Amino acid sequence: MTATGKDAATGKNGLVMKLVSGLSAIALSSLLLLGQSPAQQSTTQAAPSQQQTTQQQPDQSTPADGGPAGDNGAIAIPKKKEAAPTPPPPPEPKVKNPPGLENYSLRVDVPVVTVDVGVILEKTHQFVPNLKEDNFRIFEDGKPQEITHFQQIKAPITAVMLLEFAANSYYFIYDMRNAAYTFAQELRPDDYIAVMTYDMHTQILTDFTTDKRVVMNALNELTIPMWRETNLFDALYQTLDRLSRVEGRKYIILISSGRDTFSKINLDKVLQKIKDTPNVTIFTISTGQLARLMTEGRGGMGGQIREMDYLQADNQMNTFARMTGGMSFFPRFEGELPDDFGLINESIRNQYVLTYTPTNAKQDGTYRKLRVELVDNEGHPLRMQDEKHKPLKYDIIARDGYKAKQEVE
Repeated sequence: MTATGKDAATGKNGLVMKLVSGLSAIALSSLLLLGQSPAQQSTTQAAPSQQQTTQQQPDQSTPADGGPAGDNGAIAIPKKKEAAPTPPPPPEPKVKNPPGLENYSLRVDVPVVTVDVGVILEKTHQFVPNLKEDNFRIFEDGKPQEITHFQQIKAPITAVMLLEFAANSYYFIYDMRNAAYTFAQELRPDDYIAVMTYDMHTQILTDFTTDKRVVMNALNELTIPMWRETNLFDALYQTLDRLSRVEGRKYIILISSGRDTFSKINLDKVLQKIKDTPNVTIFTISTGQLARLMTEGRGGMGGQIREMDYLQADNQMNTFARMTGGMSFFPRFEGELPDDFGLINESIRNQYVLTYTPTNAKQDGTYRKLRVELVDNEGHPLRMQDEKHKPLKYDIIARDGYKAKQEVE
Protein backbone atom coordinates (compact mmCIF):
# COMPACT_ATOMS: atom_id res chain seq x y z
CA MET A 1 0.00 0.00 0.00
CA THR A 2 1.34 3.40 -0.77
CA ALA A 3 1.68 6.22 1.62
CA THR A 4 -1.15 8.01 0.07
CA GLY A 5 -3.47 4.99 0.51
CA LYS A 6 -2.46 4.61 4.19
CA ASP A 7 -3.16 8.20 4.92
CA ALA A 8 -6.57 7.92 3.32
CA ALA A 9 -7.43 4.80 5.31
CA THR A 10 -6.17 6.35 8.51
CA GLY A 11 -8.27 9.43 7.85
CA LYS A 12 -11.41 7.37 7.29
CA ASN A 13 -10.90 5.31 10.44
CA GLY A 14 -10.37 8.39 12.45
CA LEU A 15 -13.62 9.90 11.13
CA VAL A 16 -15.58 6.74 12.03
CA MET A 17 -14.17 6.69 15.54
CA LYS A 18 -15.14 10.30 16.05
CA LEU A 19 -18.73 9.59 14.95
CA VAL A 20 -19.04 6.59 17.28
CA SER A 21 -17.66 8.50 20.21
CA GLY A 22 -20.04 11.36 19.47
CA LEU A 23 -23.07 9.06 19.41
CA SER A 24 -21.98 7.41 22.64
CA ALA A 25 -21.71 10.78 24.32
CA ILE A 26 -25.22 11.70 23.16
CA ALA A 27 -26.68 8.40 24.47
CA LEU A 28 -24.88 8.81 27.80
CA SER A 29 -26.09 12.34 28.18
CA SER A 30 -29.65 11.15 27.51
CA LEU A 31 -29.42 8.58 30.24
CA LEU A 32 -28.03 11.10 32.66
CA LEU A 33 -30.82 13.54 31.85
CA LEU A 34 -33.42 10.82 32.50
CA GLY A 35 -31.74 9.96 35.78
CA GLN A 36 -31.10 6.34 34.90
CA SER A 37 -28.09 4.24 35.45
CA PRO A 38 -26.61 1.93 32.85
CA ALA A 39 -28.10 -1.06 34.74
CA GLN A 40 -31.51 0.48 34.63
CA GLN A 41 -31.03 1.13 30.92
CA SER A 42 -30.61 -2.58 30.24
CA THR A 43 -33.83 -3.34 32.14
CA THR A 44 -35.67 -0.64 30.27
CA GLN A 45 -34.51 -1.93 26.92
CA ALA A 46 -35.90 -5.38 27.68
CA ALA A 47 -39.44 -4.08 28.14
CA PRO A 48 -39.84 -2.62 24.65
CA SER A 49 -38.91 -5.96 23.17
CA GLN A 50 -41.87 -7.56 25.00
CA GLN A 51 -44.17 -4.73 23.91
CA GLN A 52 -43.07 -5.22 20.33
CA THR A 53 -43.94 -8.92 20.58
CA THR A 54 -47.37 -8.04 21.91
CA GLN A 55 -47.96 -5.35 19.32
CA GLN A 56 -47.16 -7.71 16.49
CA GLN A 57 -50.35 -9.78 17.20
CA PRO A 58 -53.10 -8.68 14.80
CA ASP A 59 -56.34 -7.11 16.12
CA GLN A 60 -59.24 -9.49 15.38
CA SER A 61 -62.02 -7.02 16.20
CA THR A 62 -63.99 -5.44 13.37
CA PRO A 63 -63.56 -1.67 13.40
CA ALA A 64 -66.56 0.56 13.22
CA ASP A 65 -66.96 2.93 10.31
CA GLY A 66 -64.50 5.74 10.74
CA GLY A 67 -62.64 4.00 13.63
CA PRO A 68 -59.13 2.56 13.81
CA ALA A 69 -58.38 -0.86 12.36
CA GLY A 70 -56.03 -1.75 15.28
CA ASP A 71 -53.28 -0.28 17.44
CA ASN A 72 -50.61 -1.12 14.88
CA GLY A 73 -52.56 0.02 11.81
CA ALA A 74 -53.49 3.30 10.29
CA ILE A 75 -56.90 4.93 10.92
CA ALA A 76 -59.41 3.67 8.31
CA ILE A 77 -61.92 6.30 7.16
CA PRO A 78 -64.34 4.90 4.56
CA LYS A 79 -65.08 7.08 1.59
CA LYS A 80 -68.66 8.25 1.06
CA LYS A 81 -70.29 7.32 -2.19
CA GLU A 82 -71.01 10.37 -4.17
CA ALA A 83 -74.57 10.59 -5.51
CA ALA A 84 -74.93 10.67 -9.24
CA PRO A 85 -75.79 14.15 -10.39
CA THR A 86 -79.40 14.67 -11.54
CA PRO A 87 -79.51 15.29 -15.26
CA PRO A 88 -80.94 18.67 -16.15
CA PRO A 89 -84.44 18.76 -17.66
CA PRO A 90 -84.63 18.97 -21.42
CA PRO A 91 -85.10 22.47 -22.69
CA GLU A 92 -88.57 23.49 -23.73
CA PRO A 93 -89.06 23.50 -27.46
CA LYS A 94 -89.10 26.92 -28.92
CA VAL A 95 -91.67 27.60 -31.59
CA LYS A 96 -90.61 30.17 -34.06
CA ASN A 97 -93.45 31.97 -35.77
CA PRO A 98 -93.06 34.19 -38.79
CA PRO A 99 -92.15 37.76 -37.92
CA GLY A 100 -95.10 39.78 -36.72
CA LEU A 101 -97.25 36.74 -35.69
CA GLU A 102 -97.95 35.74 -32.08
CA ASN A 103 -98.33 32.19 -30.74
CA TYR A 104 -101.77 30.69 -31.33
CA SER A 105 -103.64 27.35 -30.88
CA LEU A 106 -106.08 25.66 -33.25
CA ARG A 107 -108.97 23.45 -32.07
CA VAL A 108 -111.37 21.61 -34.33
CA ASP A 109 -114.70 20.53 -32.79
CA VAL A 110 -116.51 17.97 -34.94
CA PRO A 111 -120.11 17.43 -33.72
CA VAL A 112 -121.18 13.82 -33.19
CA VAL A 113 -124.73 12.72 -32.38
CA THR A 114 -125.53 9.46 -30.56
CA VAL A 115 -129.08 8.10 -30.56
CA ASP A 116 -130.33 5.18 -28.43
CA VAL A 117 -133.00 3.17 -30.21
CA GLY A 118 -135.24 0.42 -28.88
CA VAL A 119 -137.39 -1.83 -31.09
CA ILE A 120 -140.26 -3.46 -29.16
CA LEU A 121 -143.05 -5.70 -30.41
CA GLU A 122 -146.47 -4.21 -29.66
CA LYS A 123 -148.10 -7.52 -28.76
CA THR A 124 -145.49 -9.24 -26.61
CA HIS A 125 -143.46 -6.14 -25.65
CA GLN A 126 -140.27 -8.02 -26.34
CA PHE A 127 -137.09 -6.53 -27.70
CA VAL A 128 -136.35 -7.31 -31.35
CA PRO A 129 -132.73 -8.49 -31.55
CA ASN A 130 -130.30 -9.18 -34.40
CA LEU A 131 -131.10 -6.12 -36.49
CA LYS A 132 -128.27 -4.89 -38.71
CA GLU A 133 -126.94 -1.44 -39.43
CA ASP A 134 -128.47 -1.54 -42.92
CA ASN A 135 -131.93 -1.90 -41.35
CA PHE A 136 -131.79 1.59 -39.79
CA ARG A 137 -132.35 4.95 -41.37
CA ILE A 138 -132.00 8.15 -39.38
CA PHE A 139 -133.14 11.63 -40.44
CA GLU A 140 -132.30 15.02 -38.97
CA ASP A 141 -134.75 17.76 -39.87
CA GLY A 142 -135.93 15.53 -42.70
CA LYS A 143 -132.45 15.02 -44.20
CA PRO A 144 -130.91 11.51 -44.22
CA GLN A 145 -127.72 11.03 -42.20
CA GLU A 146 -124.90 8.54 -42.65
CA ILE A 147 -124.45 6.20 -39.70
CA THR A 148 -120.78 6.03 -38.72
CA HIS A 149 -121.05 3.66 -35.74
CA PHE A 150 -123.58 0.99 -34.83
CA GLN A 151 -123.83 -1.46 -31.94
CA GLN A 152 -126.29 -3.27 -29.70
CA ILE A 153 -125.85 -2.70 -25.96
CA LYS A 154 -127.53 -3.43 -22.65
CA ALA A 155 -128.45 -0.01 -21.28
CA PRO A 156 -128.82 0.87 -17.57
CA ILE A 157 -132.28 1.48 -16.16
CA THR A 158 -134.00 3.99 -13.90
CA ALA A 159 -136.79 2.23 -12.06
CA VAL A 160 -138.98 2.30 -8.96
CA MET A 161 -139.91 -0.88 -7.14
CA LEU A 162 -143.44 -0.30 -5.82
CA LEU A 163 -144.22 -3.03 -3.28
CA GLU A 164 -147.49 -3.97 -1.57
CA PHE A 165 -146.66 -4.49 2.12
CA ALA A 166 -149.91 -4.89 4.04
CA ALA A 167 -151.08 -7.11 6.89
CA ASN A 168 -152.76 -9.66 4.64
CA SER A 169 -152.00 -13.33 4.15
CA TYR A 170 -148.42 -14.47 4.75
CA TYR A 171 -148.30 -15.92 1.22
CA PHE A 172 -148.69 -12.48 -0.36
CA ILE A 173 -145.84 -11.02 1.69
CA TYR A 174 -143.68 -14.06 0.98
CA ASP A 175 -144.22 -13.75 -2.78
CA MET A 176 -143.53 -10.02 -2.68
CA ARG A 177 -140.24 -10.46 -0.84
CA ASN A 178 -139.05 -13.22 -3.20
CA ALA A 179 -139.89 -11.16 -6.28
CA ALA A 180 -138.23 -8.03 -4.88
CA TYR A 181 -135.04 -9.89 -3.94
CA THR A 182 -134.91 -11.58 -7.34
CA PHE A 183 -135.12 -8.26 -9.13
CA ALA A 184 -132.58 -6.61 -6.81
CA GLN A 185 -130.05 -9.38 -7.38
CA GLU A 186 -130.07 -8.68 -11.13
CA LEU A 187 -129.26 -4.99 -10.71
CA ARG A 188 -126.10 -3.66 -12.28
CA PRO A 189 -123.69 -1.03 -10.97
CA ASP A 190 -125.07 1.74 -13.21
CA ASP A 191 -128.79 1.10 -12.52
CA TYR A 192 -130.73 3.74 -10.57
CA ILE A 193 -133.33 2.12 -8.31
CA ALA A 194 -135.76 3.51 -5.72
CA VAL A 195 -137.89 1.40 -3.36
CA MET A 196 -141.41 2.38 -2.23
CA THR A 197 -144.00 0.45 -0.25
CA TYR A 198 -147.68 1.03 0.36
CA ASP A 199 -150.48 -0.16 2.59
CA MET A 200 -152.81 2.59 3.77
CA HIS A 201 -149.98 5.09 3.17
CA THR A 202 -147.11 5.32 0.70
CA GLN A 203 -143.59 5.20 2.11
CA ILE A 204 -140.21 5.76 0.43
CA LEU A 205 -137.71 3.25 1.77
CA THR A 206 -134.82 4.55 -0.32
CA ASP A 207 -134.46 7.22 -2.97
CA PHE A 208 -132.72 6.58 -6.29
CA THR A 209 -129.38 4.90 -5.74
CA THR A 210 -126.87 2.79 -7.64
CA ASP A 211 -125.73 0.94 -4.50
CA LYS A 212 -127.25 -2.55 -4.43
CA ARG A 213 -126.48 -2.86 -0.73
CA VAL A 214 -128.74 0.09 0.06
CA VAL A 215 -131.58 -1.59 -1.85
CA MET A 216 -131.03 -4.89 -0.04
CA ASN A 217 -130.96 -3.17 3.35
CA ALA A 218 -134.23 -1.43 2.53
CA LEU A 219 -135.85 -4.76 1.66
CA ASN A 220 -134.57 -6.27 4.90
CA GLU A 221 -136.57 -3.67 6.84
CA LEU A 222 -139.84 -5.20 5.61
CA THR A 223 -140.63 -7.34 8.66
CA ILE A 224 -144.02 -6.52 10.23
CA PRO A 225 -146.74 -4.64 8.27
CA MET A 226 -148.96 -2.15 10.11
CA TRP A 227 -152.18 -1.82 8.10
CA ARG A 228 -154.48 -4.16 6.21
CA GLU A 229 -155.55 -1.64 3.58
CA THR A 230 -153.96 -1.83 0.11
CA ASN A 231 -154.38 1.60 -1.43
CA LEU A 232 -152.89 0.76 -4.82
CA PHE A 233 -154.43 3.63 -6.79
CA ASP A 234 -153.11 6.29 -4.41
CA ALA A 235 -149.63 4.74 -4.38
CA LEU A 236 -149.42 4.39 -8.16
CA TYR A 237 -150.67 7.96 -8.70
CA GLN A 238 -148.04 9.37 -6.31
CA THR A 239 -145.28 7.32 -7.94
CA LEU A 240 -146.20 8.55 -11.41
CA ASP A 241 -146.28 12.13 -10.13
CA ARG A 242 -142.75 11.82 -8.74
CA LEU A 243 -141.41 10.19 -11.90
CA SER A 244 -142.79 12.99 -14.07
CA ARG A 245 -139.96 15.18 -12.73
CA VAL A 246 -137.26 12.64 -13.67
CA GLU A 247 -135.75 12.97 -17.12
CA GLY A 248 -135.31 10.09 -19.53
CA ARG A 249 -136.96 6.72 -19.76
CA LYS A 250 -138.39 5.41 -16.47
CA TYR A 251 -139.84 2.10 -15.31
CA ILE A 252 -142.11 0.97 -12.49
CA ILE A 253 -141.80 -2.59 -11.20
CA LEU A 254 -145.17 -3.07 -9.47
CA ILE A 255 -145.17 -6.15 -7.19
CA SER A 256 -148.68 -6.39 -5.79
CA SER A 257 -151.85 -8.40 -5.50
CA GLY A 258 -153.54 -5.72 -7.63
CA ARG A 259 -156.35 -5.16 -5.13
CA ASP A 260 -157.35 -1.71 -3.93
CA THR A 261 -159.38 -1.30 -0.75
CA PHE A 262 -159.40 2.29 0.48
CA SER A 263 -157.86 4.70 -2.05
CA LYS A 264 -159.05 8.29 -2.38
CA ILE A 265 -158.35 8.22 -6.14
CA ASN A 266 -160.46 5.97 -8.35
CA LEU A 267 -159.33 3.82 -11.25
CA ASP A 268 -160.30 6.32 -13.96
CA LYS A 269 -158.05 9.02 -12.49
CA VAL A 270 -155.16 6.58 -12.30
CA LEU A 271 -155.59 5.59 -15.94
CA GLN A 272 -155.70 9.24 -16.96
CA LYS A 273 -152.52 9.89 -14.96
CA ILE A 274 -150.82 7.04 -16.81
CA LYS A 275 -151.78 8.59 -20.14
CA ASP A 276 -150.51 12.03 -19.10
CA THR A 277 -147.12 10.79 -17.83
CA PRO A 278 -144.67 10.29 -20.73
CA ASN A 279 -141.70 7.91 -20.88
CA VAL A 280 -142.92 5.57 -18.15
CA THR A 281 -143.29 1.81 -18.62
CA ILE A 282 -144.96 -0.35 -15.97
CA PHE A 283 -144.16 -4.03 -15.40
CA THR A 284 -146.42 -5.88 -12.99
CA ILE A 285 -145.75 -9.00 -10.90
CA SER A 286 -148.81 -10.47 -9.20
CA THR A 287 -148.54 -12.01 -5.72
CA GLY A 288 -150.58 -14.70 -3.97
CA GLN A 289 -151.37 -16.75 -7.07
CA LEU A 290 -150.64 -20.08 -5.37
CA ALA A 291 -152.73 -19.20 -2.32
CA ARG A 292 -155.60 -18.20 -4.58
CA LEU A 293 -155.32 -21.47 -6.49
CA MET A 294 -155.53 -23.48 -3.28
CA THR A 295 -158.65 -21.66 -2.04
CA GLU A 296 -160.64 -21.43 -5.28
CA GLY A 297 -164.22 -22.71 -4.95
CA ARG A 298 -164.19 -22.60 -1.14
CA GLY A 299 -165.97 -20.36 1.32
CA GLY A 300 -169.37 -20.11 -0.36
CA MET A 301 -170.60 -16.69 -1.45
CA GLY A 302 -167.82 -14.87 0.40
CA GLY A 303 -165.21 -16.92 -1.42
CA GLN A 304 -166.78 -16.15 -4.81
CA ILE A 305 -166.79 -12.41 -4.08
CA ARG A 306 -163.15 -12.60 -3.05
CA GLU A 307 -162.31 -14.45 -6.25
CA MET A 308 -164.05 -11.76 -8.32
CA ASP A 309 -162.01 -9.12 -6.49
CA TYR A 310 -158.82 -10.89 -7.46
CA LEU A 311 -159.94 -11.30 -11.07
CA GLN A 312 -160.57 -7.57 -11.17
CA ALA A 313 -157.11 -7.05 -9.64
CA ASP A 314 -155.50 -9.17 -12.37
CA ASN A 315 -157.33 -7.15 -15.00
CA GLN A 316 -156.02 -3.90 -13.48
CA MET A 317 -152.45 -5.17 -13.42
CA ASN A 318 -152.76 -6.16 -17.08
CA THR A 319 -154.17 -2.75 -17.98
CA PHE A 320 -151.37 -0.81 -16.27
CA ALA A 321 -148.73 -2.77 -18.16
CA ARG A 322 -150.51 -2.76 -21.53
CA MET A 323 -151.09 0.99 -21.56
CA THR A 324 -147.41 1.74 -21.02
CA GLY A 325 -145.86 -0.96 -23.20
CA GLY A 326 -144.88 -3.19 -20.27
CA MET A 327 -145.62 -6.80 -19.42
CA SER A 328 -147.64 -8.60 -16.74
CA PHE A 329 -146.63 -11.80 -14.95
CA PHE A 330 -148.66 -14.03 -12.64
CA PRO A 331 -146.18 -16.54 -11.18
CA ARG A 332 -147.55 -19.37 -9.07
CA PHE A 333 -144.20 -20.78 -8.02
CA GLU A 334 -140.96 -19.20 -6.91
CA GLY A 335 -139.04 -20.93 -9.70
CA GLU A 336 -140.88 -18.84 -12.31
CA LEU A 337 -139.44 -15.54 -11.07
CA PRO A 338 -135.98 -15.76 -12.69
CA ASP A 339 -137.52 -16.31 -16.12
CA ASP A 340 -140.05 -13.51 -15.63
CA PHE A 341 -137.43 -10.98 -14.61
CA GLY A 342 -135.20 -12.25 -17.39
CA LEU A 343 -137.86 -11.17 -19.90
CA ILE A 344 -138.18 -7.80 -18.16
CA ASN A 345 -134.44 -7.22 -18.33
CA GLU A 346 -134.38 -8.31 -21.96
CA SER A 347 -137.06 -5.78 -22.77
CA ILE A 348 -135.81 -2.72 -20.89
CA ARG A 349 -132.01 -3.08 -21.15
CA ASN A 350 -131.40 -3.92 -24.80
CA GLN A 351 -130.89 -0.98 -27.12
CA TYR A 352 -129.32 -0.14 -30.44
CA VAL A 353 -126.85 2.75 -30.47
CA LEU A 354 -126.56 4.83 -33.66
CA THR A 355 -123.83 7.43 -34.10
CA TYR A 356 -123.55 9.90 -36.97
CA THR A 357 -121.91 13.19 -37.91
CA PRO A 358 -124.68 15.62 -38.89
CA THR A 359 -124.58 17.25 -42.27
CA ASN A 360 -125.54 20.49 -40.58
CA ALA A 361 -122.31 21.24 -38.72
CA LYS A 362 -123.41 24.65 -37.46
CA GLN A 363 -123.18 25.13 -33.72
CA ASP A 364 -126.08 27.53 -33.43
CA GLY A 365 -127.94 26.05 -30.45
CA THR A 366 -131.04 25.16 -32.51
CA TYR A 367 -133.27 22.15 -31.89
CA ARG A 368 -132.93 19.40 -34.51
CA LYS A 369 -135.79 16.95 -35.08
CA LEU A 370 -134.89 13.25 -35.36
CA ARG A 371 -136.70 10.35 -36.97
CA VAL A 372 -135.61 6.70 -37.05
CA GLU A 373 -137.01 4.16 -39.52
CA LEU A 374 -136.50 0.46 -40.18
CA VAL A 375 -136.05 -0.74 -43.77
CA ASP A 376 -135.35 -4.05 -45.48
CA ASN A 377 -132.54 -4.86 -47.88
CA GLU A 378 -134.31 -3.08 -50.74
CA GLY A 379 -134.97 0.09 -48.78
CA HIS A 380 -138.68 -0.56 -48.19
CA PRO A 381 -140.27 -0.32 -44.71
CA LEU A 382 -139.32 -3.40 -42.70
CA ARG A 383 -142.12 -5.94 -42.23
CA MET A 384 -142.02 -8.56 -39.48
CA GLN A 385 -143.94 -11.82 -39.33
CA ASP A 386 -144.52 -14.44 -36.66
CA GLU A 387 -144.21 -18.21 -37.11
CA LYS A 388 -147.62 -18.34 -38.80
CA HIS A 389 -146.58 -15.57 -41.23
CA LYS A 390 -148.91 -13.08 -39.59
CA PRO A 391 -147.67 -9.48 -39.56
CA LEU A 392 -146.18 -8.16 -36.34
CA LYS A 393 -146.38 -4.54 -35.33
CA TYR A 394 -143.45 -2.94 -33.59
CA ASP A 395 -142.59 0.35 -31.91
CA ILE A 396 -139.39 2.31 -32.40
CA ILE A 397 -138.40 4.01 -29.16
CA ALA A 398 -136.02 6.91 -29.67
CA ARG A 399 -135.78 10.55 -28.71
CA ASP A 400 -137.48 12.96 -31.09
CA GLY A 401 -134.64 15.47 -31.29
CA TYR A 402 -131.66 17.14 -29.70
CA LYS A 403 -130.30 20.62 -29.17
CA ALA A 404 -127.15 21.52 -31.06
CA LYS A 405 -124.20 23.03 -29.22
CA GLN A 406 -123.87 26.77 -29.02
CA GLU A 407 -120.58 28.02 -30.39
CA VAL A 408 -118.61 30.01 -27.80
CA GLU A 409 -116.13 32.61 -28.94
